[in-house]
Amino acid sequence: MANISGIVKSARNIMRQDTGTGSDELRILQLGWMLFLKIFSDKDKELELIADDYTSPIPEELHWEEWAGYDEGMTGDELLEFVDRKLFPTLSDIDLSTGNKRAILVHEVFAGNYNYMKSGIHLRQVINKLNEIDFNNSKDKQVFGQIYETFLGELQSAGTLGEFYTPRAITDLLTELTDPKLHEKVLDPACGTGGFLTAALEHLKARAKTVAERDTIQHNVMGWEYKPLPYLLGNTNLILHDINLPNINYGDSLAPSINRIPAKRPG
Repeated sequence: MANISGIVKSARNIMRQDTGTGSDELRILQLGWMLFLKIFSDKDKELELIADDYTSPIPEELHWEEWAGYDEGMTGDELLEFVDRKLFPTLSDIDLSTGNKRAILVHEVFAGNYNYMKSGIHLRQVINKLNEIDFNNSKDKQVFGQIYETFLGELQSAGTLGEFYTPRAITDLLTELTDPKLHEKVLDPACGTGGFLTAALEHLKARAKTVAERDTIQHNVMGWEYKPLPYLLGNTNLILHDINLPNINYGDSLAPSINRIPAKRPG
């Protein structure tokens, strides 16, 4: 298991040296899109292997492994130009005409984000740090939230901004108390980075006996989140836990008028 706190601390220290990521808010945003692309790309490669009819919405040369997966890969101005002029423009303007919902998710992430780092050398160093984490390792999967928590712990304004990370022990307890069943819908109307949803997923997957039951879980675990960064990280977290298309709505769950919610019919 990777030393997550050590890796995050090293990545944060590298970003502190970069003129573009001079605040913890910007460092979290930078980390957000990088983690998303690393995990999304990895899962896309997996889907292409197991599903004959699946084609990744991301062009081959833009997958994480192709340009970031090797420690001695692009760096300096070459890397910066690739990320700023190729990666972001292409993924933010990705073809949505196919109706591929995973393409829509990629568009939402990259159209609303930026590469904040100004040094290609620093960017290369952060990439290499993230490559030390093996998200296919079942133990490393469980520490995704810890990455976010580590940053929030040093972000002094986090509490006043309403940013809190719920410890895993609490999400596990909530899951145990609610005891979700297969074929029931699970909703977290303020899901943040997806801590409760991933706990519920693991709880349900342990009870699924067939492929059909596992497919049902894919659709029945849902969330709402109205802040861009937790929305990004929540989607990333669910993808990491084998949800091919996370069912997280981007918006305020309290916004719809109660009059628009239909009454439940008897029987």
